[in-house]
Amino acid sequence: MTTTKSAPTTGSDRILNFSAGPSTLPESVLRQAQQDLWNIDGSGIGILEHSHRGKVFDRVIDEAVADCRTVAGISDDYTILFLQGGASLQFGMIPLNFLTAGRTADYADTGVWAKKAMKEAQKIGSVHCAFDGSASGYDHTPDGTETTCTPDAAYFHYCTNNTIYGTQYPAPPTTDAPLIADMSSDIFSRPIDVDAHAMIYAGAQKNLGPAGCTLVIIRKDFLQTASRDTITMLDYFAHAANGSRLNTPPTFAIYVMGLVFKWILDQGGLATMRTRNAEKAALLYTAIDNSGGFYRPVSKTRCRSHMNVTFRTPNEALDEAFLQEAKTHEMSGLKGHRDVGGLRASIYNAFPRAGCAALAQLMSDFAARKG
Repeated sequence: MTTTKSAPTTGSDRILNFSAGPSTLPESVLRQAQQDLWNIDGSGIGILEHSHRGKVFDRVIDEAVADCRTVAGISDDYTILFLQGGASLQFGMIPLNFLTAGRTADYADTGVWAKKAMKEAQKIGSVHCAFDGSASGYDHTPDGTETTCTPDAAYFHYCTNNTIYGTQYPAPPTTDAPLIADMSSDIFSRPIDVDAHAMIYAGAQKNLGPAGCTLVIIRKDFLQTASRDTITMLDYFAHAANGSRLNTPPTFAIYVMGLVFKWILDQGGLATMRTRNAEKAALLYTAIDNSGGFYRPVSKTRCRSHMNVTFRTPNEALDEAFLQEAKTHEMSGLKGHRDVGGLRASIYNAFPRAGCAALAQLMSDFAARKG
């Protein structure tokens, strides 16, 4: 059986980017950014050159905050921050601010990033592993029966979507402790129960914008409990008091994130994102499930990610052959994470449905020829 080379699906000279991050951005956002790099708002100065305390950037950040609230239905009970250091800095900031002496924090270990967050917290205070997914190879997120919580825990930390293993929580875990979520790889891909959380954070470079900025959504009453003994740049209260401009913030990343918020709203909001993402993921999972066992999924069916579809062929040689063939179809970024190998298709909000259809066709053709 022969295959026909897939044409780029974006109507331009761009190829299909399945990278786990930095990842695909909406083309309309990129076009607007091209224009505003040269001259934003008729100011005669590009966004990269504007003062973070000038009127042009005042508008940019104010609109980003307002649109973020609209996208996710975030009430005034929450503060929205744009911080630096990626989600990885949050791994340390959270316990520095909220894991006070004599308290214990609960962590659900559902994969590499969740485990890294837990290890950082262990350097600072008492940590309880409320769920250990390593025993099952991180192939699922826990249901209520698998999680053990600490009475009067300082907080419960979990990762909503596990990029490397391709698992996703169908809903937030149930806990009496303040709930903190790392949503770096699925934020704004579906409606969010913000009110169930004391804090949500996400690195921008998957669903929100370019690398260099982290979105933090933190409930004000929880913020008031933060320790004031940490250094200023790691103090959430200090960042909130200065409107994310304690020092010079990542202005361009905030600007692009603001454009992405507007794009999500223009598309129909988070309900539309959920429908589109479910349809895109279904194309790939159908190709896996209909392959007669040629492709092996990493995650259990009930918690399959709609953002990161992870799978393997019968052996590493075929994995590599698939990657090489994908390149001839102008597909990039399909190699699995170095820690687990295999194949991974990251299909965040801006990734086109036609790209998933093209990959699903290639998967079916490849399995028919190599199986």
